[in-house]
Amino acid sequence: MLINSTAVIFAGGKSSRMGEDKSLLPFGGFESMSEYQYHKLSQIFADVYISCKNNKFDFSAPLIIDNYAQSSPLVGLISIFEHLESEELFILSVDAPFVDKEVISRLYQHQGTYDAIIAQTPSGTQPLCGIYRRTLIPTAKEFLAQDNHKLNFLLRSVHTHFVEFQNDDKFSNLNHPHEYQKALNANI
Repeated sequence: MLINSTAVIFAGGKSSRMGEDKSLLPFGGFESMSEYQYHKLSQIFADVYISCKNNKFDFSAPLIIDNYAQSSPLVGLISIFEHLESEELFILSVDAPFVDKEVISRLYQHQGTYDAIIAQTPSGTQPLCGIYRRTLIPTAKEFLAQDNHKLNFLLRSVHTHFVEFQNDDKFSNLNHPHEYQKALNANI
C-alpha cells in the first residue's frame, strides 16, 4: 500500500459503444477488467470500492450501489460520498487500465485546498482519473437537481487543480471493441 486513502472504480456505465459490458470483459490475466482494476488499486490504496448500478461481478469486492436512478458519473460520485465517510477519494474509470501508480502518485503530490485534483492530457480533461473531495458535493447535488450530469462542467464550477500530463497513452479509455483488442495486445 502506498496511499492511506480510498479509491473507487467507476464500473456502472452502459458500455453502449463497446456493445457489451466492458467492466466484465477479461483483462490482464483476470476474469474481468473490474477485477484487474480492483487488484491493481488494492496494491496502492488502503481501501478500494467499486461504484456500480448492481452487483454483476463474480469476484469479491466492496460495492457502492448508486442511490439514484439516473446513470452518470455524477450520480456515482454523489452516491459514493453519501455511502462513505471519507473526506477525499481517488476515482478511476474501469476502462482506463493503463493508469498506474506513477500517475496516481503524481496526482497526490498536488495538495492544497482544492475540491478536486484531476489529470489533464493533450486530448483534454480526464474527469474519471483524479482526487475528489467532499467539499464539492453541495455543488454536485445542485448539478443533479438541474439534471446536468457533465463532470467537466462540475469541475469548472468548483476549485479544481488540473495536473498536466504530456501524453495520452496511460489515459486510454477502452470504449470501442478495436480499442479493447489493441489493449489486450499491449504489455501490461
